[in-house]
Amino acid sequence: MKQRAVVGKDGKIEIQNSEFAEGTVVEVIVLIEQDQAEMDETEYLLSTKANRDQLMSAIQTLKTKTDLITFTPEEWNME
Repeated sequence: MKQRAVVGKDGKIEIQNSEFAEGTVVEVIVLIEQDQAEMDETEYLLSTKANRDQLMSAIQTLKTKTDLITFTPEEWNME
Protein backbone atom coordinates (compact mmCIF):
# COMPACT_ATOMS: atom_id res chain seq x y z
CA MET A 1 0.00 0.00 0.00
CA LYS A 2 1.31 3.42 -0.89
CA GLN A 3 -0.57 6.46 0.30
CA ARG A 4 0.15 10.14 0.65
CA ALA A 5 -0.65 11.79 3.95
CA VAL A 6 -0.18 15.16 5.58
CA VAL A 7 1.28 15.51 9.05
CA GLY A 8 -1.36 17.00 11.30
CA LYS A 9 -1.43 18.66 14.69
CA ASP A 10 1.17 17.35 17.14
CA GLY A 11 2.83 15.30 14.37
CA LYS A 12 -0.15 12.99 13.92
CA ILE A 13 -0.27 11.01 10.66
CA GLU A 14 -3.46 9.18 9.72
CA ILE A 15 -3.60 6.33 7.22
CA GLN A 16 -6.90 4.75 6.22
CA ASN A 17 -7.36 1.49 4.35
CA SER A 18 -10.52 -0.57 4.39
CA GLU A 19 -8.68 -3.65 3.04
CA PHE A 20 -7.07 -4.40 6.41
CA ALA A 21 -9.08 -6.10 9.11
CA GLU A 22 -9.18 -4.47 12.52
CA GLY A 23 -6.28 -5.71 14.62
CA THR A 24 -4.03 -6.44 11.63
CA VAL A 25 -0.41 -5.71 12.55
CA VAL A 26 1.35 -3.57 9.95
CA GLU A 27 4.77 -1.97 9.60
CA VAL A 28 4.77 1.65 8.48
CA ILE A 29 7.72 3.44 6.86
CA VAL A 30 7.44 7.20 6.49
CA LEU A 31 9.36 8.95 3.70
CA ILE A 32 9.41 12.73 3.56
CA GLU A 33 8.47 13.91 0.08
CA GLN A 34 11.22 15.99 -1.47
CA ASP A 35 11.09 18.06 -4.60
CA GLN A 36 13.94 17.22 -7.03
CA ALA A 37 15.10 20.84 -6.77
CA GLU A 38 15.41 20.52 -2.99
CA MET A 39 17.87 17.62 -3.16
CA ASP A 40 21.48 18.50 -2.54
CA GLU A 41 23.93 17.61 -5.29
CA THR A 42 25.34 14.54 -3.56
CA GLU A 43 21.89 13.12 -2.83
CA TYR A 44 20.84 13.73 -6.45
CA LEU A 45 23.99 12.16 -7.91
CA LEU A 46 23.57 9.07 -5.72
CA SER A 47 19.82 8.76 -6.41
CA THR A 48 20.13 6.03 -9.07
CA LYS A 49 22.11 2.78 -9.14
CA ALA A 50 23.78 3.72 -12.44
CA ASN A 51 25.01 7.03 -11.02
CA ARG A 52 26.20 5.41 -7.77
CA ASP A 53 28.11 2.73 -9.69
CA GLN A 54 29.74 5.31 -11.98
CA LEU A 55 30.74 7.55 -9.07
CA MET A 56 32.15 4.65 -7.04
CA SER A 57 34.15 3.54 -10.09
CA ALA A 58 35.51 7.07 -10.57
CA ILE A 59 36.49 7.29 -6.90
CA GLN A 60 38.30 3.95 -7.14
CA THR A 61 40.13 5.16 -10.25
CA LEU A 62 41.31 8.23 -8.36
CA LYS A 63 42.38 6.22 -5.33
CA THR A 64 44.41 3.75 -7.40
CA LYS A 65 45.60 6.40 -9.87
CA THR A 66 44.91 4.11 -12.80
CA ASP A 67 43.75 5.19 -16.25
CA LEU A 68 44.14 8.88 -15.43
CA ILE A 69 44.68 11.45 -18.14
CA THR A 70 46.66 14.47 -16.98
CA PHE A 71 47.15 17.93 -18.45
CA THR A 72 49.63 20.67 -17.68
CA PRO A 73 48.19 24.16 -17.20
CA GLU A 74 49.60 25.10 -20.58
CA GLU A 75 47.89 22.18 -22.31
CA TRP A 76 44.60 22.98 -20.60
CA ASN A 77 44.59 26.57 -21.87
CA MET A 78 45.44 25.73 -25.48
CA GLU A 79 42.90 26.97 -27.99
